[in-house]
Amino acid sequence: MTFKFLAFAAVAATGLTASIANAGQVVLDIEIPTQKVAEYHKPYVAGWIEDTAGNHVANAFLWYDVKKPENRGARWLKDLRSWWRKSGRDLTSTDGFSGATRAPGRNTLALDTNTSAFKGLKPGAYSFVVEASREQGGHDQVKLPLTWNPARAATASAKGTTELGQVKLSYKP
Repeated sequence: MTFKFLAFAAVAATGLTASIANAGQVVLDIEIPTQKVAEYHKPYVAGWIEDTAGNHVANAFLWYDVKKPENRGARWLKDLRSWWRKSGRDLTSTDGFSGATRAPGRNTLALDTNTSAFKGLKPGAYSFVVEASREQGGHDQVKLPLTWNPARAATASAKGTTELGQVKLSYKP
């Protein structure tokens, strides 16, 4: 019985390793500009994929104040207006794609293509949208064109106006 279990574990581990090895990676480099204000609050930032008609396809990431007691940070998610209308208000959970807000500067986020945002994505033309909103601050959104082909590398960049600086996306299979 022990031998069968060990053999199963070895096969399962080999399959898992192959799956991880075949995964590509989408890397986002998101600049959050330093603001010259008396009271600074880190922005909430969401990233998602849209089709060419502007329809929401998948959530990729969400940065918000996850440490507020009783999940009070979620109350401000509606300030990410586009994301909220397209996806946020219908979510029952942000587990699996959310994390804490980020400080000003360059923030790099690596997304494995085995995650739900990319796993079922069919080859074609999309936009990767990044939206930011800050309490007592501004709102900004950029759309990066993304021609998705899991076998081909891709890059895109766009520049925000207030809450987002340079946003770069690169994909390596």
